[in-house]
Parts: sequence; structure tokens; C-alpha cells
Amino acid sequence: MIRLRDLVPGLALLALASAVQAAPSGYHLADRLPGPDGGWDYPAYDSVHDRVLVSRPSAVTVFDLKTRTVLPALAPAVRGHAALSVNDGKEIAITNGGDGTTSFVDSGSGALLAQVKVGEGPDAATFDPRTGQLLVMNHKGGDVSLLDPKAHRLVATIPVGGVLEAAAVDGRGMAYVNIEDRNEIAVLDLTAHKVLRRYPLPGCDGPTGIIFANEGRLLVSSCDRVAMVVRADTGEVVRRLPIGAGADGVAYDPVRHRVLIPAGRDGTLSVIALAKDDAAVIDTITTRKGARTLTLDPATGRVFLPTADYLPGVEGGRPVPKPGTFELLIISP
Repeated sequence: MIRLRDLVPGLALLALASAVQAAPSGYHLADRLPGPDGGWDYPAYDSVHDRVLVSRPSAVTVFDLKTRTVLPALAPAVRGHAALSVNDGKEIAITNGGDGTTSFVDSGSGALLAQVKVGEGPDAATFDPRTGQLLVMNHKGGDVSLLDPKAHRLVATIPVGGVLEAAAVDGRGMAYVNIEDRNEIAVLDLTAHKVLRRYPLPGCDGPTGIIFANEGRLLVSSCDRVAMVVRADTGEVVRRLPIGAGADGVAYDPVRHRVLIPAGRDGTLSVIALAKDDAAVIDTITTRKGARTLTLDPATGRVFLPTADYLPGVEGGRPVPKPGTFELLIISP
């Protein structure tokens, strides 16, 4: 027998989706800020200074949102992947894929304060407020480096295995890391420094970005054309949601209960609503091809996506950004 209370989460989500079909989500392209030429990887919003940090192959570019000015190279990077504001905005941590280090620089001057050896191919990074540790995912090395950002030192290394992408933390001392080549999520205990469980992601090809949401304690991972919604405590797959091609990053807005996933090959941004312990795609916003990573200001809901046009690579190599086309897109709710 089916009871009404068993249908409530699904009915709530259906009602939410129906309401959105009647009215757009409100997300729209509000502004564009041009920037210097070159490639990029992860952007990060710096709430202390109201600016966006964009990690580039050789430097960190800063977009000051108050003055609409751009600092092309605040600090150097060696094949930079992530640049995060740490230590109450006083410093920036930069992952350097080229030399296997994480550097700490002064957030105002860009002066180097410390450089810590991590693993092979450090890539994505995230901060865990519960332990006070900075997690650095070593893409090629298959392990996670735990750093003390205040002391500028390596605390521990957790062997995971596989090709590591982004991680999300739950505020209780757990981290969830996407393993790109195994199509799974590794659950890490950040106090015991070990892998507790592994969650397979059937129907997911190459998980990259991931977020944790308190609503139902859900994880959302971005795969190619699919977003996987998974229960953080059990690994149960709740939903497989259609998204665009070329997805990479994922952002979560805890104020508006929205998950946002850009698709770089399609030039779209999927807007996913969370309701109780379920999820649904409620809107798809046109952005620009190439926009595959993002960051978010939870206070205003603004979403920031670096992008550029591409030229074909030489002799079949990887495409390269076209000069004069790099910019930061600003999407407002």
C-alpha cells in the first residue's frame, strides 16, 4: 500500500518543478568583465574582498567586483589549478600542478609566504572548517594532501587511488572526493586520515565537480551530460539528472537551495532545485561555450564563470584560447 507520507517528497518536488515551468528561475547573464589572454581552471570567490580569483597556468588573475578592475597577475603559479582565499582573507593558497606544490601568498601584495610540497599533479582544493585543514587533490598521484594553512605545513596524506577531481566536505569531518577514471566517490575521514567507503556512480562518465548540501545530506556530482544526486551517508543514487555536455565544476547556493552546473561544450548552465531529499533541473541558462568552471557568492547568489573562444590545437593537439576573448561572465538570480 502506498501511503501519502511516502509521496510527500516527490509531490513537493513536482510542485516546485511545475511552478518553475510557469515562471523562469530568474537567473540571467548580468555582466561581463574582460580579462587577460590564456587558459584557466578553477575560479574562487573571495568574500572578504568581494573579488574573484581565477587560477591560470602561470599566475592568479583577480577580478575586483567593486571597482570592475582586473589585476592580470597577482601572484605566480606553475600550471596553476586552484586559488583559494584562506586565513580570513589574509592569504591565498595556490595549487601548482607543474611542480607538485601548494604556495601561500599575501592576498594584497601577492608576495610568497610559504611553499609546501604535496603530491603529483595537485589540482582542485577545498577548505574544511571543521578540522581547519586545506584539502589538495593530487590529480595524478591519486592521494589527498591535508594542509594546515595557518602553519603552512603538510598534516597528512590520504591514499585514495585513481585520478582525483574535486572534493566536498560536510562540516562533520567527512570529505567526498570524485575519482574521475573509476566513476566513483571516495568517502574520507579527515580525522582518522583514511578512506571509509566508496560509492559507485552507475551511468556517470568521468565525475569532476561535486558539492554537499544539508538538504537530505545529498551529494551532487557533475558527469558528462548527467548530474548524479547521491545520499552522502549511504551512497544511494537518488536521481540522474540530464545536464549539458562538457560539465566540470559544480556550485551550491545554500541560501536559495540551488545547485548550478555549467556545460562548457554546450554553453549552458543547469539550475537544479533541492527540495527535502530530492532534486530536479528547473532551468537551463545560456552562457557561452567554454564556460565549464564556476564559483558563487552565496550572499547575493551571483555566479561567476571564466570563459573564452577556442582555436583548434596544432597538429590535432588540445584547442587553445583565442586571444582577446577571455572574460568573466556574471550570472545573477
